Amino acid sequence: MVKLLVGLLKGAVIGGGVGYGAYALQQSTDFSNAWLTYGLIGALVGLFVGRPLWSLIKDKNSTTWVAILKGAFGFGVGCGLYALVAKAISPSPLLISGYDAFSWSPILGGAIGAVYGGFVELDDAIGDEGKGKDKDKSAPVKQIAAKKK
Repeated sequence: MVKLLVGLLKGAVIGGGVGYGAYALQQSTDFSNAWLTYGLIGALVGLFVGRPLWSLIKDKNSTTWVAILKGAFGFGVGCGLYALVAKAISPSPLLISGYDAFSWSPILGGAIGAVYGGFVELDDAIGDEGKGKDKDKSAPVKQIAAKKK
């Protein structure tokens, strides 16, 4: 349960940050591409949530391809969730401080990042229950008999 909350929080922060960056870019240069924005959110969440890229690089027993595949899959998930919300469902406007929550990129980006971040964190947590306990039991320790006087 804690892993799910951590994944939701990490994904929401990454998604909200990238979404706000896209909003600021749109305000200053009039460039806006929602597919690229939400795909980038999914890719970054895939790279940094769960077992992040740098922990996979440092670990001798794992490969960095796992993070790269999570990022590539995340790009598709971000685009797919955007298509689901904006094109398929088309919810009625929910105004928060004058912005529609379903079309303003910081809110929708945070929501998309949270959904995928929770999924990735739970996926990486499967099988981690016994890892901490196995490291302590490396080899049997020989008992030294107490010297009798």
